[in-house]
Amino acid sequence: MDSVDCVPAVKFNKRHRLITLFLAGALLSGPALGFELFGIQFFGSEAEDADAVIADPRTYDLTFETGADGAVDGALRGASNLWADREQPASGVPGLLAKARGDYARMTGALYNLGYYGGAISILVNGREASSIPPDANLPEPSQIVVTVNSGPEFVFGPLRIANRVPVSVSEDDAVEAPEEIGFVTGDVARATVIAQAEQRLVEAWRQLGYPKAQIASRDVVADHPSRTLDVSIAVDPGAYAAIGPVSVQGTENMSPAFIVRQTGLVQGAEYDPDDIERARERLNRLGVFRSLRIEAAEKVPSSGLLPYQIIVQEQALRRFGIGANYGTLDGLGVEGYWLHRNLFGEAERLRLDARLAGISFPIDTAEFDYAFGGTFTKPGIYTPETDLVASISADRSVLPLYTETSVQGRLGIDQLFSDEISGGVGLQFQHSYFENDATFGNRNFTTAGLYGRGVFDSRDSDLDPTEGFYLEANVDPLYEFEYENFMARATLEGRAYFAFDDEANYILAARIRAGAVAGPTLNEIPPDLLFFAGGGGSVRGYAYRSIGVDDGMGNVTGGRYLLEASVEGRVRFNDQFGAVAFVDGGYVAADTFPGLEQLRLGAGVGIRYYTALGPLRLDVALPLNKSPGDPDYALYVGIGQSF
Repeated sequence: MDSVDCVPAVKFNKRHRLITLFLAGALLSGPALGFELFGIQFFGSEAEDADAVIADPRTYDLTFETGADGAVDGALRGASNLWADREQPASGVPGLLAKARGDYARMTGALYNLGYYGGAISILVNGREASSIPPDANLPEPSQIVVTVNSGPEFVFGPLRIANRVPVSVSEDDAVEAPEEIGFVTGDVARATVIAQAEQRLVEAWRQLGYPKAQIASRDVVADHPSRTLDVSIAVDPGAYAAIGPVSVQGTENMSPAFIVRQTGLVQGAEYDPDDIERARERLNRLGVFRSLRIEAAEKVPSSGLLPYQIIVQEQALRRFGIGANYGTLDGLGVEGYWLHRNLFGEAERLRLDARLAGISFPIDTAEFDYAFGGTFTKPGIYTPETDLVASISADRSVLPLYTETSVQGRLGIDQLFSDEISGGVGLQFQHSYFENDATFGNRNFTTAGLYGRGVFDSRDSDLDPTEGFYLEANVDPLYEFEYENFMARATLEGRAYFAFDDEANYILAARIRAGAVAGPTLNEIPPDLLFFAGGGGSVRGYAYRSIGVDDGMGNVTGGRYLLEASVEGRVRFNDQFGAVAFVDGGYVAADTFPGLEQLRLGAGVGIRYYTALGPLRLDVALPLNKSPGDPDYALYVGIGQSF
């Protein structure tokens, strides 16, 4: 039986030296690089081997023998297209042979990634080696394919040599993980990807010191089969030192090029730093006006040392709109929509109008509907690229079991992004509200004005479907109420945590806790919407929205001065489309003292998730575990995104 060696067909007597190809393109700090080792492509594009696409389905019976267990066997099967597509027909004889021939390189790469450089691969198609069969051959249907792999011995790194490495002592901001920290060490398993990652770090270390054109000048890899070692010599060419040069913009239609340059935060004459370029890209992406954008440096550093940059953009449509809906058996149907203008005056000024109609249940009673309408204007980059001016005004009418509220409110403030994880906002706020049908305190007017402050720490990996990270939000609202002439303050603190129990994040434990307090006059002189309630899809599931509060002694429920809520949810994802959850929610509200455990209200339930590109569709069913008179027997919730 013929076999094809993983490395080119050369007799290995003592040592075999192979000088691999240079990188196919400029080595970038990200994964978009070309890396070949012993002729095997590990990153970058690889041309397909098929000569033609023929609508001629060809099936095959596959025997796959590796003689290995665990990681090696799994890696080989994971790399093989024949194995992955064994239940699907190939596109004609050329397609079947192309799939088989491509598996030589794919499985060889898998062996190299695990440190095996002396293996042999045989792919027999009806008893003939696939590499020797012409594309126009006649093959029986189905074909019989036998894949046999002998991985050979495992290699370790031998002597490792690096020329032109950066100085050892650099500032913490410019420090790059050393190759030794990822396993590029004599005696460690000689994984091919470790060599590529080591080169990335060597180049990135020079770039962090202001050398934008640093690259790998040469790579010499020697496989010594008698000693089962891989000797590697790498030379780095740092190129010329550079500073940021002039920045130009191409492709604008409605945006101001000068504003785009200013929003990047790049300063001409400042030392080149790849982190600054990445931050500039993130700042422009946050504007939300570009369909695509690239920041490209000139090919060479000029004699002045100032490296020119060009920002190439394609703008999105100026306007967009969206609609959404949610449903709960207790709260009814809600529909909402928005209209957005993303670039009013040429500097990414956004105007968003929102409308909502909720509380729709059957039989339909328009007097029970909730209405809301509002607009928000955002002016980015007013002081720094991370500083936004935000102004909003809205009006709404909410029909709740306890009262009906009609209000108008407005805000004017500053939002600041301090880092990728920390943001905040401060500003002024005003609100006038009329509360009617309040069985406890009667009809009342309230007018408040004051400040607001918000701080957020967010390290989650997703807003709609987080699998890891933490979220912490604090809000403080000091206010003056004019009708009763009182000062008051409201504060809330909420924390969320997400833990994955496996690498694929199929098993998640999520937890949430929220606390709040209101300081000020007696409850009857505090606007009810500033008091705390619990219950509903974003609070304690199984209870109606804002149905958990303080008993006024006459059988009515009012808001409280203190709140404490918590949720624990286990999430399981079965496949790409479906998942399930189980949860327990708890919460309590108190009037004048912080709530005790005896006031705790609990809800529990299960749900299913259907995953889409926009986020998971959510269907939850919850039961109140210690319900009071008037509470439902169960509640059903439908929405987009996880519950928290």
